[in-house]
Amino acid sequence: MAQQDGPEPPPNLPEHRTTTMEKGRFCMAHCSCGWRGPARRARSQARTDAERHAMR
Repeated sequence: MAQQDGPEPPPNLPEHRTTTMEKGRFCMAHCSCGWRGPARRARSQARTDAERHAMR
């Protein structure tokens, strides 16, 4: 049996692919579904925003 890295998303929900983008002094999280997080000065906080969104 093949080992999986984690549970697969349900087939009827789109997969969320998040990234962070920098604009000047700020970093923002973006998702393939169109969601955008608030501008943050801390990259780590923007990554946390993205992780929380992907878990929804």
